[in-house]
Amino acid sequence: MSAPLLASSGADTHTGRRRSLNEDAHLAAAPVFLVADGMGGHEAGERASAAVIAEFTELIGRESLALDDVRQALARARLAVEQLETINASRAGTTLSGVVISSVDGLGYWLAMNIGDSRTYRFADGELEQITVDHSVIQELIDLGELTPETAMTDSRRNIITRAIGGGSSGDADFWLFPAEIGDRMLVCSDGLTSEVPDARIREVLAHESDPQRAAAVLTADAVEAGGRDNITVIVVDATAVASRPGAVVLSDEVDDATRPREALNGGAR
Repeated sequence: MSAPLLASSGADTHTGRRRSLNEDAHLAAAPVFLVADGMGGHEAGERASAAVIAEFTELIGRESLALDDVRQALARARLAVEQLETINASRAGTTLSGVVISSVDGLGYWLAMNIGDSRTYRFADGELEQITVDHSVIQELIDLGELTPETAMTDSRRNIITRAIGGGSSGDADFWLFPAEIGDRMLVCSDGLTSEVPDARIREVLAHESDPQRAAAVLTADAVEAGGRDNITVIVVDATAVASRPGAVVLSDEVDDATRPREALNGGAR
């Protein structure tokens, strides 16, 4: 295997029960797994999220991506949204979160990114870990100790984000680079999932639905059933083969036991 990491994935999306338009867009094709949650109303959000995802489709089919590849695609995406705003959608904007397959010295790595309040999680060894940090008023209040994660679920300010692509924001994306391990399950989702479905249920589905497409569909259906107050998009990505060192591949039950901390890039601290 020449690729540093092989993955299988599934994706699902739903408009929800209260929206007439799905402003989410997503891409789930190796080496890119991304969700964009558009905003702006009057179809502006739909166009913004679609424009951003379109800039990443050029990367499909490559074995791995470097940080510079992702940053260049983000720069093109920002320009595309700015052009939308100039033409006829002054409020157009979108979040963006997800992972791409990357490598360091031939080893398989995940490169996670985030701007806004869509999220990327890692499910491994039965534990669900949020990799990304929300760019939101609610997250700032949690960091200050003024809200708990539980009270934040129902706070009226939960939809106010502090960074976006477009929408008048110039905030940068944060990045995290960390080694992949066989059995890793990455979850990328818009806030239409996390605002409706608790972590315990997300963990349960990821643990028991072995097929990534089925897992994505069940989580989406759960969010709709719980209220579906927003658009919902879910991507589930499974690491099926990982290059653990040059010339070696970890498969099935053989796991590299070395523990290496995630590396936060561009200020993305966890």
